[in-house]
Amino acid sequence: MDTTFDAIVLGGGAAGLFCAAIAAQRGRNVLVLEKAGTVGKKILISGGGRCNFTNIGAGPAHYISSNRHFAKSALSRYTARDFLDLVEKHGIAWHEKTLGQLFCDGSAKQIVQMLLDECAAGPGTVDIRCNQNVDDVAHDGARFTVTTQDGSHSAPALVIATGGPSIPKMGASDFAYGLARQFGLKVVEPRPALVPLTLGGEDVLFRELSGVATEVEATANKTTFREAALMTHRGLSGPAILQVSSYWRPGDPVTMNFLPDAAADWLLDEKRTRPSATLRAVLRDLLPARLADTLAERLAIEGDLGNVPNKALRHAQQQLSAWTFRPNGTEGFAKAEVTVGGIDTGELSSKTMEARKMPGLHAIGEAVDVTGWLGGYNFQWAWASAHAAAQNL
Repeated sequence: MDTTFDAIVLGGGAAGLFCAAIAAQRGRNVLVLEKAGTVGKKILISGGGRCNFTNIGAGPAHYISSNRHFAKSALSRYTARDFLDLVEKHGIAWHEKTLGQLFCDGSAKQIVQMLLDECAAGPGTVDIRCNQNVDDVAHDGARFTVTTQDGSHSAPALVIATGGPSIPKMGASDFAYGLARQFGLKVVEPRPALVPLTLGGEDVLFRELSGVATEVEATANKTTFREAALMTHRGLSGPAILQVSSYWRPGDPVTMNFLPDAAADWLLDEKRTRPSATLRAVLRDLLPARLADTLAERLAIEGDLGNVPNKALRHAQQQLSAWTFRPNGTEGFAKAEVTVGGIDTGELSSKTMEARKMPGLHAIGEAVDVTGWLGGYNFQWAWASAHAAAQNL
C-alpha cells in the first residue's frame, strides 16, 4: 500500500516522537516508522525506569561536538524549562536529583504517554507504525520515498531520528550514518560514550575491588568531573567515569583524585595529630575499607606515620590526588549510553537541522554529532533538535 504524508520520521524514540508531535500540532500529517515493536524504548529504561528527562541547567557547554557552537541555536529556542512546562501541563510529578537532573516521581512510561498524547493533539495527524524494516530510501528531486515491508510511503520531508549504535540490544544501529552518506552527508566517526572503561596490566588489581564505590574527581583530556566512581570486575564505571569516558581516547590516561576535599598537606597534618597511626588506618577513615587497603598497599608506606619522612608523605598525597589509570579500552557500544560522533553538523543548518545539500532532509537527536553529558542533557538535545526541525516541516 502506497501512502503520502507531509513528513516521514524514521525512528520512534524521544527525538522522533517529539518532532512528529510538534509537526502535527502545526497541521502536518506525519508518518513515524519504528524498527522495534514499541516506541520510546530508551526512554523507558532511562534513569532506572524513571526517565532523567532533562537537566535544568542544560546549555551548550554540556555538549561534545566537532562544532561546539552548533547546539546553541536549538538549545536556546527550546529550553529545559520549556520541556518542564510540558511535563507539568500533563500533570507528571517530578523531582530534582543531584546536579540539576530531573526525574519522574512515577515511571518513564509517563513521558512516553505524554509524547503519544502530544502526537494526538492535532490538528495534523501522526501515524505511528512499529516493527518496520526500511528496505529503501529514495529521492526523486521533490519527494522522499521510504519502502518497508508494508509498502512505499512518500513525503517532501524526511527526518532521520534513528539514534546511534549505542545499546544494540535495544535495536540501536548505525542506520542513520549509512542513510546520511547515501545523500552525500559526511559522518564524524562514531565511538562509544558514557561507557565503562576496562583495565589491564598493573591496573588489574583494582578490578579485584569490584563493587566498591567512592566520590572522586576523575579527569581525562583536561576535563574533570566530580561524582562517584565504581570499581567493576572489568575496570571502572560510575557517573564520574562515564562522564570522562566521552572525552577519553585510546592510549590516554585517566587520573583520579580519591580525596577531593583533602587539604593541601592533610597527610602531614595527620602525622602531627596521630603520629602512631598507619597510612592504612588513616585511609580507612576516609575511604571504603577495601579501597583504602589496596591504595595503602600500592603506596608501600609502612609503620607509624610519625616515623615516615615528610617527603614520602607528600609523594603519597600527590599520588592519591592524581592516581593514574591506563584504561585498555571501553565496554563498547553494548554498554555505552550514547554515541560521540555522528552526522557532521557542518552538513546541517543549526536553526532547522536540515541538510544543506539535500533540502527536505533533516537529522535530529543522537544521530547528529552532538553528545551531552550524563544527567538528562541528551534528552534535552533530543527535545531541542526535534523542536527545531519540526518548525521547518
